[in-house]
Amino acid sequence: MDDDEMVRFVAGETLKRYGFAVEFASDGLEAVELYRERRQAGDPFAAVILDLNIPGGMGGEEAMQRLLEIDPEAKGYVSSGRTDDPVMVNYQDFGFSGTIEKPYFYLNKELMHSFCKALQGTD
Repeated sequence: MDDDEMVRFVAGETLKRYGFAVEFASDGLEAVELYRERRQAGDPFAAVILDLNIPGGMGGEEAMQRLLEIDPEAKGYVSSGRTDDPVMVNYQDFGFSGTIEKPYFYLNKELMHSFCKALQGTD
């Protein structure tokens, strides 16, 4: 989930190269609804990546809290360029499984391997 179409494109293309199916949302409200629909259909998301700040819309912090109400086991990764933001620094306190720093032109190989291992439950 990101309000920037280019960020969604870059992240989506990288995730697809690693074998993930990808769906996009431009704000937290849309992301929460997609998550709820997929979970009710019996085809839940393995994880979500949520942009922390969405001008004029629901950002990642609130979206993650709503996702955890729907699914206490939801895995979410907070994404932001503000690495000093308290949510990025203390991401676990806000229910996130990890962080992805911006700007990124691609998700690097090391990050993708860590991401894949986390989703598979291996370290």
